[in-house]
Amino acid sequence: MSPPIRFLVTGLTGQVVQALLETGREQPEIAIIALGRPQLDLMNTKSIVGVLKECSPDIVVSAAAYTSVDLAESDRVAAFKVNSEAPRELAVAASDMRVPIIHLSTDYVFDGTKNTPYVETDTAVPLGVYGQSKLQGEKLISAVMDDHVILRTAWVYSPFGRSFMRTILDHARTRKELLVVDDQVGNPTSALDLAREIFRVGKNLLNSRDRELRGTFHLTATGDASWADFAEEILKASRAIDGPSAEVRRISAADYPTPARRPSNSRLCSRKIQDHHGIRLPVWSASVSASVCRLLQHV
Repeated sequence: MSPPIRFLVTGLTGQVVQALLETGREQPEIAIIALGRPQLDLMNTKSIVGVLKECSPDIVVSAAAYTSVDLAESDRVAAFKVNSEAPRELAVAASDMRVPIIHLSTDYVFDGTKNTPYVETDTAVPLGVYGQSKLQGEKLISAVMDDHVILRTAWVYSPFGRSFMRTILDHARTRKELLVVDDQVGNPTSALDLAREIFRVGKNLLNSRDRELRGTFHLTATGDASWADFAEEILKASRAIDGPSAEVRRISAADYPTPARRPSNSRLCSRKIQDHHGIRLPVWSASVSASVCRLLQHV
């Protein structure tokens, strides 16, 4: 029997990391090494290469990130340290060990002015510091090594940690009406769906040197929604199991100002990863109910 594939995952508590840990336990051919602070501190970039080499992974998954979109506007140094400099050092370590790296990125690298879903070759023009730092991380990884996959995803939710889903359900416990933005659209994506396919991408990279399997890909749920559409689907699933409920009042982004500007169009086209890796995530609404049920069961 072959030894399990050693996936080294950065982070411990994030939604995608938690989903990777859970999904990995269901696959005996996979062993996950999850590294976070204090053992792996992405703010201390000088230590990253040494820490990773001690673990001798078969593949690196760069999942940890600075994700506070609004706070990043006033915390630029930390955002770039974690989202740009740290991924570069992870890629340096992966390159030295001659193992592939999968790096998670975001729809926020785009400005949202396109009328159709973004494809990988569209010009990235971030609106804020968070998107700028993530785009710089993509560029630095690409400059360090060819054996990489950059996965841009969007609007991630799960039963774990903080997310739009949890916020909606928390507010529905105390409010009869929720004001939710309706003029920003994207692809609500389950972290659990995402995790399963991250492992498949990793296996594909280890099984083939095909250059078409490498590079930048978009990976989101099928279909799109506004934040208000997403909120209504969450509350519909909650009502079905006698969970919190509220009415959604649709508002514009101008009615809900934030420190960081958000793209009005966050839709990503995932056709490329379907063509090359054979991956297609479910329709976004199909995965919402399962996450709502799990989240409410553990409240």
